[in-house]
Amino acid sequence: MPAQRPRSKAVRRGVTVATARRLILTLPGVSEGRSYGMPSFLLGGRFFARFRDDDTVLVLQLGTITDRDVLRQLHPGAFFFTDHYRDYPAVLIRLSEVPRAMLADVLKVAWEDVSAKRTPARRQKQRRPSQ
Repeated sequence: MPAQRPRSKAVRRGVTVATARRLILTLPGVSEGRSYGMPSFLLGGRFFARFRDDDTVLVLQLGTITDRDVLRQLHPGAFFFTDHYRDYPAVLIRLSEVPRAMLADVLKVAWEDVSAKRTPARRQKQRRPSQ
């Protein structure tokens, strides 16, 4: 009988829709709702994220387009965009390719950046004419 090889612990790649949903909903102020007629995750009542392509892809709003470019360089198999999002600070995430820890980090940073832009103090500051 041949000797059994020890099983290597394969790093599991990708996350399920349920896991992505749980991670998103743990962020403060994020709730489920509708945006542009689609089921979405809202931050302060405005679009933050949604699933698309039969729930295989997550659309996530980011702080800047530069953030998207960095993510694409880090893991081009997981992060991408289409022409529709070319001029919008959002990234598309292939759930089957993104490691769970990376998704959790990206969601947290996106939440921090987007929520900072939506605070009343910041909006008021942006409205003031420069002197």
